[in-house]
Amino acid sequence: MAKKRPQTKKPQKAQISKAQLVDGEVPVVGAREPCPCGSGRRYKACHGRAAAHAVTELVHRPFEGLPGECDWVALRELVPAATVELTLKDGLPEGVPSVTLATVLPMAWPGLRREDGAVLIGLQNDTSSGDLSRDLADVLTQALATEPGNPVAARRTGTDGPRLQELLDPKAPFEPVVHEGFEFWVPDAENANAEVTASLERANAAAIPTVKLPGLDAAYWCETPEKNHLRWVMPHPEEKLLDALARLHAAGTSSLGEGTRLVGSFRAHGLMVPVWDLPTGMSAADVEKPAAEFAERLAAALADESPLTGEERRARGGLTNRQVTLS
Repeated sequence: MAKKRPQTKKPQKAQISKAQLVDGEVPVVGAREPCPCGSGRRYKACHGRAAAHAVTELVHRPFEGLPGECDWVALRELVPAATVELTLKDGLPEGVPSVTLATVLPMAWPGLRREDGAVLIGLQNDTSSGDLSRDLADVLTQALATEPGNPVAARRTGTDGPRLQELLDPKAPFEPVVHEGFEFWVPDAENANAEVTASLERANAAAIPTVKLPGLDAAYWCETPEKNHLRWVMPHPEEKLLDALARLHAAGTSSLGEGTRLVGSFRAHGLMVPVWDLPTGMSAADVEKPAAEFAERLAAALADESPLTGEERRARGGLTNRQVTLS
């Protein structure tokens, strides 16, 4: 029989180190380096695993709890040029006359502090984590501390930073202003230099004409070369909204008038965005009344708790098959 190897005691250093460090105190190191907690494993397989998961875990409804959640989604995914004045929960810091959310900023900057101290935040930017609210809050925090006349540099967002829900006044209105172009980028667009003027012209040429329908929450008309569309971000739970749309579709009342058609929906940031095709000649003003009448029919369908009929189930299946997930 083979001799048993004498057992040696494991060094106590790792155990002592691990006992001395708690999760919140473990510093961040390279993924392949030993974890500072003293476990003997690489950082990526130890405390780095939880940190990476916290950064990449997707928040499906990042704007939930904010006033105008549906409009936040629309400005993030659908509207080319728009701005919204934001109200901070603790008021504006000294030297900051205003904070403005913009769909996009020049050079795709995450944020900008103008010469007069005003802050602009870009909404349509790539984000570094799975929580868009935390990423935007980080940009806002940076912008408030940036020297006037400078953009905010992109950086990786920490997992312990605030979210927009913690920084913005929950009672303040969220009122988007849709622009025909991007002249809001510069305070005096008419007297801008040739380089800025050329940049504005390129951006304006790529912008799809868009109008927010008055009196309706997050309903946006847009014009494309082929046909016009109405894209309407709705706050209702997806399954309930699909049932209601299916009831209307089966009854032949899901359109917005002659020549219009409910063609499907987007799914964006946890909300549904039904989309209608409109005739090329149908303007935003033309669709206001039919859309308001549809809103009344939809409210009645949402209140209907009866089981779907066979025809309604088939209509629901067709609508589900025509869903596209944007984010």
